Amino acid sequence: MKLKPLGDRLLVKRLEVEEVTVGGIIIPDSAQEKPMKGEVVAVGAGKLDDSGSRIAIALKEGDVVLFAKYAGTEISIDGADHLVMREDDILAVVEA
Repeated sequence: MKLKPLGDRLLVKRLEVEEVTVGGIIIPDSAQEKPMKGEVVAVGAGKLDDSGSRIAIALKEGDVVLFAKYAGTEISIDGADHLVMREDDILAVVEA
């Protein structure tokens, strides 16, 4: 399924978390926190300002981002969990 976010919304796929700690302890799924890091999969066109001009989104597909813990709306696309969130919910871009 293909999904195109509207306005200033983004489609973000959560990145998997490490299941083993540095000390070698395996953390079960029930005790793991959901990651707050993800990859931008799709980007909307941007929101409109008061004069009707479109303000482009500063992110692009493929960017790795950090977002707020409870940001966005969870959806499932082809069995994979994704989030639809506003650009304002993004806290930072992770640079390589």
